[in-house]
Amino acid sequence: MTSTLNRPPVESPSPRASRTPKKAPMSMKHRLSALDVKASPYLYIAPFFILFAIVGLFPLVYTFVVSLYDWHLLKGQGEFVGLGNFTAVLGDRFFWNSLFNTVSIFFLSSIPQLTAAVIIAAVLDQNLRGKTFWRMSVLLPYVVTPVAVAMIFSNVFGEEYGLINNILESFGIDPIMWRNETLPSHIAIATMVNWRWTGYNALILLAAMQSVPRDIHESAALDGAGALRRFFSITLPSIRPTMIFVIITATIGGLQIFTEPRLFDPVTAGGSQRQFQTTVLYLWEMAFFRQNFGKASAIAWLLFLLIVIFGVINFLLSRSIATAEGRGAKARAQRRLLKVRQREARDAVKRGAATSAVTLPAPGPANPTDPPAPTAERGNR
Repeated sequence: MTSTLNRPPVESPSPRASRTPKKAPMSMKHRLSALDVKASPYLYIAPFFILFAIVGLFPLVYTFVVSLYDWHLLKGQGEFVGLGNFTAVLGDRFFWNSLFNTVSIFFLSSIPQLTAAVIIAAVLDQNLRGKTFWRMSVLLPYVVTPVAVAMIFSNVFGEEYGLINNILESFGIDPIMWRNETLPSHIAIATMVNWRWTGYNALILLAAMQSVPRDIHESAALDGAGALRRFFSITLPSIRPTMIFVIITATIGGLQIFTEPRLFDPVTAGGSQRQFQTTVLYLWEMAFFRQNFGKASAIAWLLFLLIVIFGVINFLLSRSIATAEGRGAKARAQRRLLKVRQREARDAVKRGAATSAVTLPAPGPANPTDPPAPTAERGNR
């Protein structure tokens, strides 16, 4: 018998030895691939933020810095005046006149423009013949340059030989002084803005309307909802984000209007009595005619704050209106669709039951001369 005392002790495996072997270090190719996955999204969006910082953020900050100085176009930076330029602008009656003209033209252009855009988009959303032609046609005014639009409408709204005044004179109505009166000049400029931007906004709203599921409209129609009911209860609440976008962009463009009033009367650039001089026109006059960059920068910042205020108000109003109109509209439409499907299922069950309940006639003899089959009564006998 062999003794086990002289045997060497068996070493137990250490915990480190029982572990799995370490992974091999990543190659440079794998490291670059992992870095690409992590960093590529930021690199893709970096050009936008860089461009925004250069074109948008830096001019905004620099304009505010200029507004704090008595800055002249030729002399350059003057002494620090703080908020003195803002105080001087707010006490200038010409600034308030330009602000009134801007808001007046904005309301005369934005409300009819957006209303017409919604109506045109709803019409183009139907199955029309040549719908591609009509959709391209509504975009043509946007393609035309503002200079050409201003030249055309300047002749249309001419005081002596204008088209509209000639039509009014044919009916015995006195001609309207489109350039010398405040309200007529605002209407003329707003007409130019509406003619150019209505089709553009209509196509944006049309794209949103076409993304609304047709099943909801069909179920609502089967449930008895008319076209207007479906439009206000389904379509408008469904395109609410697009409506908010269109309203905000129309607000920004309407309050920054410059080309149309500038070209409506190129001689005076705002009217002989500033009856249609907008805030941007007044800013342009202050910067390049009076050469006061400090006050012009203050006007620009006040206009920026005005646009922000109007944008927030429009956003809140449009959101509340759309929410009030569409509260439960989608749920009601889904319930209608569920009812229609349940009704179809019940009808299918009834048709199947009626088919199984029909009794087939007993088969007659193959040959008329054959005797009839014996009945159960004969068999019992």
